[in-house]
Amino acid sequence: MAPERSDIYQRLQTEDGSPTLVHPVFGEAYSSRHGAWMQANELYLKLTQTHRHPSPRVLEVGFGLGVNFRATLENCLRRGVFFEYLSYEGYPVSRMILASVGVPLSPAAEQVWMDLLAIWPAHPRAPLRLEGFWGRLEVRFEDVVAATMPSGWATALYFDPFSPQVNPEPWQPGVLQKLFRAAGAGARLATYSVAGRFRRNLAAAGFAVSRVPGVGKKAWTLAEHAGE
Repeated sequence: MAPERSDIYQRLQTEDGSPTLVHPVFGEAYSSRHGAWMQANELYLKLTQTHRHPSPRVLEVGFGLGVNFRATLENCLRRGVFFEYLSYEGYPVSRMILASVGVPLSPAAEQVWMDLLAIWPAHPRAPLRLEGFWGRLEVRFEDVVAATMPSGWATALYFDPFSPQVNPEPWQPGVLQKLFRAAGAGARLATYSVAGRFRRNLAAAGFAVSRVPGVGKKAWTLAEHAGE
């Protein structure tokens, strides 16, 4: 297989100064144009309360460019908190593409990211695993529709696939039901979509769903696992 060409990905500078890319097939940006780094921190890290959790276990749908992981890593390193991170990615990019999208990291977080890039597979099939004093990362290169998820494990769910208009499979009721079973009591799911059918399917899966203010006129969805 020929190396993935970087020039097929349109590069965008988002409003907070951080970059993102447009996927050449889906035609959508990996992150909000209002701010890629902002979205990772405000939507996924903070809305799920991961930024305050003493031992976060994050389950993510859509590793993408690794921005959400890096935001979580930076926060947990700053707080001295060990965390676990499990991500499902059905359309992995190359190491070159990952390396091309930088975000503001401390030296310690940047070193972890460099360690990840060093082992990122040329042809992702088997899960990638990285572990250190900071925590554990596993990226499973799987179709989330068919993937097996741990039961009652996650303290937070980052739901970040491409939109249902271009990538409908992850938004199916069956996937949302699996996410509910993968979440522990009190876990929060955060996502950028407020589509009505999606929100109804989240509620049907068992989540308590609310619409929360996002950036500008944009709203986000927060779903909570109330537990027993």
